[in-house]
Amino acid sequence: MKNKGKLFFFCGKMGAGKSTISQVIAAENNAVLISEDEWLAAHFPAQITAFDDYLKYAKLIKPFVRKHVQAVLNVGTNVVMDFPANTTEQRAWFLSLCRDIHCEHQLLYLSPMHSA
Repeated sequence: MKNKGKLFFFCGKMGAGKSTISQVIAAENNAVLISEDEWLAAHFPAQITAFDDYLKYAKLIKPFVRKHVQAVLNVGTNVVMDFPANTTEQRAWFLSLCRDIHCEHQLLYLSPMHSA
């Protein structure tokens, strides 16, 4: 049986640097970086103008993202997801994604950046 990839995901408030650190973690772990912002912008251009829009469209892409990420992990490639894992429900989604295919995962908590 081939080794599966490892999933990295993040918890941290807006402005904590999740997008920046996700690029670093992807480079350090030879991982595919998947950004929720990029996917939403590509699939629903100019349709997200309010927080409720974000919630609606983020929910719509989840089944496709899940299947895609699991396929990438199943072939042994690490994945870094620049998606929020700030709530219990969001973290449960990531954990179920990993549990379904029995892959490793790592949640990284980022505290807010402090100004000098």
